[in-house]
Parts: sequence; C-alpha cells; structure tokens
Amino acid sequence: MSTALLVTLVLAIGIGLSLGLLGGGGTILAVPLLTYVAGMPPQEAIAASMFIIGVTALISVGAHARRGNVRWRMGLVFGAASMTGAFGGGVLGSQLPGVVLMVAFGAMMIATALAMVVDRRAPSEPKYRSKLPVLKIVMEGLVVGLVTGVVGAGGGFLVVPALVLLGGLPMSAAVGTSLLIISMKSFTGMAGYLTSVSIDWGPVLLITGVTVAGALLGSAVSSKVPDKMLKKAFGYMVLAMGVIVLLYELPILYGLTTGILIVITLILVKVLQRRRTGTDAPGTPPSAQEVGASQETALRGVPHERS
Repeated sequence: MSTALLVTLVLAIGIGLSLGLLGGGGTILAVPLLTYVAGMPPQEAIAASMFIIGVTALISVGAHARRGNVRWRMGLVFGAASMTGAFGGGVLGSQLPGVVLMVAFGAMMIATALAMVVDRRAPSEPKYRSKLPVLKIVMEGLVVGLVTGVVGAGGGFLVVPALVLLGGLPMSAAVGTSLLIISMKSFTGMAGYLTSVSIDWGPVLLITGVTVAGALLGSAVSSKVPDKMLKKAFGYMVLAMGVIVLLYELPILYGLTTGILIVITLILVKVLQRRRTGTDAPGTPPSAQEVGASQETALRGVPHERS
C-alpha cells in the first residue's frame, strides 16, 4: 500500500464523519482528497467520489431511519428529480477540462463555506407540511442534481436547506432525508461520468469502506455534538480548502486576489452581523446611569402626600 493511499484512507474518516453528522460535506472533501492526495485526475476523482458518497449515504440512511429521521415521500420526490439533473450534469462534466472543473469546485466550496459560517438565524423547529410543494421540490431537485453532476459537490449543503425551507422539516429530519437523496443522485451522477471516464476500483473500494465506518460513527454521536459549533468549524475548514484549490489551479495573482477578497468579504459580513445583533438584541439591561435617571424621574412625578 502506497503512502498516498494510506494518508487518503486516514483522511477519509473525516469525510464519513461529515456525512454522518451534517448530512452533507462528503463530496466537497472527497474530490480534493482524491485529486491532490490520491493523485487521481479530476474527472476520475469526481466520479469516484460520487460512488464513495453514494454508498456511504445509503448505509447511513438506515441509522437515521431507525431514529425516525427520514421522510421517505419527500426524499423520493426530491431524489428522483435530482437524479435526472445529476445524470445530465455528469455527462456534461465529463467533457469539460480538468482545470475548469476544479476551479468551479473551488468556487462551490467557498460559497458553501460562507453559507455555513454566516449565522443566519431561523426558526429551529419549523412545522412539517402535510401537503408537499411538489413543483418547488422537483425544480430544486433538478438544479441541485445538475450542480452535483457537473462538479461533484453541493449535495447535502444544498439539499438540507431546501428540505427545511420547502418541506418545513426540522434539522434532524432534513439531515436524515438528505442522505437518501444524496445516495440516489450520486449514483446517477457517477453513471453520467462513466460514459467516458474509467475508475480504478481497488483503492476506491478501500476508501469507501473507511468512509462508511466514519459515517456510522458520526451518526452515532450526532446528537451529542452542538450543531452550530460544528457547522462553523467545518465551514472555516472548507473555506480554507476552497482557497487552496483556487491558489493551486489559478495563476498566483488571480488566486491571491480571490483569497484576499474572500477574507475581506467574510470580515465585513461578520462585523455587520455583530452590529445588527447588538442593535436588535432584546432585553439588554440598562446601565446604572439610566436606572438612576429613570428612578429620579419617577420620584419627581409622584405627588407628595399631605400629612
């Protein structure tokens, strides 16, 4: 076993943990791992990552289903639509140059990371809708499937918000249902790539086994890890990896400029968030001067009682 493959197997545990804990993020880590560590060409890395993530997600669905966290009807509708988009995206992606694919992949990583790091406050437990918004779910599934098919990313971190917003699912159910959808569209996206790309199945099957073990571990401890803290930490890691991919693929000037702009944007967003949070924070205790002034005003307004 080569050193590169051994390192890949060790790091593949993190891919499985991401899927088990967050319902996504596997492919966004798998493609750079297979490309830069395992040494696969970009097209083969994307196709192989779809197989690895598809198998891992399919096995993880069982663990989440036992906890009642899979909405089968919504997942099958979304998954069927995303399968169509993923196959078309896989056929298209297999014909694009490797540099184009990796630059697009780096941009997807950065967009995903920023969405995770930026704290958008939303209701924690939205009400589940008994009537499915089928048209919206189908359209979202087609778009997510197409993106996944082309660059091999954007699965769980696009699917989970869509399930929360369109289907009104709580986060626990959105994570479990997203794994069902990811497994469906990953296999069809891989099929699109296999029309013109071949895979070295020996290393891929080994990596898949390790990833599955990590996913089962992630599913087991998912209820014990603070979701907000985990997402932000993962988001910063993906952001750093996205910048590294762009620095590697683009000319140094363009790569550095992109990295600097991303950092500036992130700083500005965080500053604006803190100001908004400070302005809108309810129940802020008044200062000592404000308390004294209010008491003095109240005493002045109370008439003296006559003896």
